[in-house]
Amino acid sequence: MPFRTLIAIFAMIFLAFNSCSRRGPVPFAIVIHGGAGTILREKMTSEMETAYKVKMEEAILAGYRILDSGGTAIEAVKTSIIILENSPLFNAGKGAVFNHEGKNELDAAIMDGSNRKAGAVAGVTVVKNPILAAYSVMTQTPHVLLSGKGADEFAKSIGLEIVDPSYFYTEARYKSLMEELSREAKKNSLDKNPNNSSGTVGAVALDRYGNIAAGTSTGGMNNKRYGRIGDTPVIGAGTYADNNTCAISATGHGEFFIRKVVAYDIAAKMKYLKISLQEAATQVIMDELPSFGGNGGVIGIDTQGNMIMEFNTAGMYRGYMKQGEHPRIFIFRD
Repeated sequence: MPFRTLIAIFAMIFLAFNSCSRRGPVPFAIVIHGGAGTILREKMTSEMETAYKVKMEEAILAGYRILDSGGTAIEAVKTSIIILENSPLFNAGKGAVFNHEGKNELDAAIMDGSNRKAGAVAGVTVVKNPILAAYSVMTQTPHVLLSGKGADEFAKSIGLEIVDPSYFYTEARYKSLMEELSREAKKNSLDKNPNNSSGTVGAVALDRYGNIAAGTSTGGMNNKRYGRIGDTPVIGAGTYADNNTCAISATGHGEFFIRKVVAYDIAAKMKYLKISLQEAATQVIMDELPSFGGNGGVIGIDTQGNMIMEFNTAGMYRGYMKQGEHPRIFIFRD
């Protein structure tokens, strides 16, 4: 190789290294949510509040450790959500609500902002951790969304942990179904405004390499019928990530989030209106979504480490942790 060429290569490497050194390392961070809804302080016992905060802190710290050790945003998101899925406190995995037939149908999605690859599952019934099934769809198939029996069979075929459907049973969620069925019987019709059971979980993260990711997992809507699927597994509605804009995970009344394409709408406003993540999220969640009749919230992060936890309900289980800081956890609006 000519000497001048070698000099040029070394000069390029030096300039790149020097530029990175001036910028410094990317300030990684993670944000999680455990659902938005009618979460009132007067109805929350101190024991319940402590239980939620302890579990959310566990999930935040698990994801943060991945980032701190040099792991990727997608791995951090997946790790945090698994912990929330394994807890009966949230409407995802173990704590999922029941459908009209008394069964649990689970949805999940995950998206990598570095390449915009995504994976999702809808209506799975025997997969212990739906977020792992969604991740496997993204990494092991040419598809984005698998549903129902096919998604369950796929999970079995690749060796994901399969459980008996009874694993998802919790007394509190079954009681909620019975109450909803009783109300429905008195009305003698399908409720057009059903109980929107808060508790969907999600996470977004920024890693030290400047990449972002988002993931969401849910049991859906209490007393749902006819194979109903909400916004969680719909890429662009309940879950979205793109390094050029932001990573978003949503929670709320899914039909409205689908119609509004909430997650992508926030990203699109950043891209085309050249506004900040906070401005975009405020416009969508506080102004536009309520005009549709929708309620709920989102968490988000961009590649600069700017974070949002925006919601138009009484409360949202939420928290975050920035590089070098302690976890911050919140439940109520004030």
